[in-house]
Amino acid sequence: MDHRDEIRAFLASRRAKITPEQVGLPAGGRRRVPGLRREEVAVLAGVSTEWYTRLERGHITGVSDDVLDAVARALRLDDAERAHLFDLARTAGTRHRTRRRPTPKIRPGLQRMLDAMTDAPAIIRNGRMDILAANHLGHAMYWPVYRHAAPGQSPRPDTTRTPTANIARFQFLDAAGPDFFADWNTAADVTVALLRTEAGRDPYNKDLTDLIGELTTRSADFRTRWAQHNVRLHHSGTKTFHHPAIGDLTLDYESMDLHADPGLHLTVYTTAPDTSSHDALRLLASWAATLDPTDDQSDQPQDTEPPHTKRN
Repeated sequence: MDHRDEIRAFLASRRAKITPEQVGLPAGGRRRVPGLRREEVAVLAGVSTEWYTRLERGHITGVSDDVLDAVARALRLDDAERAHLFDLARTAGTRHRTRRRPTPKIRPGLQRMLDAMTDAPAIIRNGRMDILAANHLGHAMYWPVYRHAAPGQSPRPDTTRTPTANIARFQFLDAAGPDFFADWNTAADVTVALLRTEAGRDPYNKDLTDLIGELTTRSADFRTRWAQHNVRLHHSGTKTFHHPAIGDLTLDYESMDLHADPGLHLTVYTTAPDTSSHDALRLLASWAATLDPTDDQSDQPQDTEPPHTKRN
């Protein structure tokens, strides 16, 4: 990914989403492009048109935080978009050098923490959506992702090892993906936005860029979403999964960064007591007890052509 192209496309895409009326400016007759003109953003940000044009062309190195804040306010960026703009500015001055990061090792204390959560599915993932650790219920919930791990990755349902199943690859490239995510379109939007956010933080991570390149090449659904330049923060919410063994699971989730382990994120899924979702979670726990942690699923189908029919 070319850094200047990324800055240009991100700022242009945000500018295109705002109408003059939304910011109290006259429409000014027929417009060749949707949204605000560059000169209008410049006025709102309190900078010259020439300066903003240069910024949107990718010349962001050395720009002060105050100016970036002014541009963020002019473009009405939300918290995730503002953070992404600052990430782009921070990494603009770094030396362009792709690097392959070693897969982080999960500290024994983290795995013990996961294993202590016996009533709630929990996973630890990295920024490229690899599931690096899980407790027993977390492994059971994401069993389809493990089972359909990409070639060369370990599909063993073994929580004592570091799994390398990738949620994004499963979601976009595996035929089972649309069935597992009950609202596939929303889940796909979230995944791409998280990958785009991570790419802003770490643009020269070769493992990440390789994954994005693979998904862009093989999935039209991914390409369409990637071109939208959407980003997001992922802290809490509700997700519904269609588990092949027990049916629908609607779970609340809390996600947080592990500050002692930079780049890793903990997600824990819960339900309110005395609800149908709570009963479904108990059913998942019963089914999880039947899983053999030494059962090798390597003879199962692992990577297929991207699906053409998805849930709406």
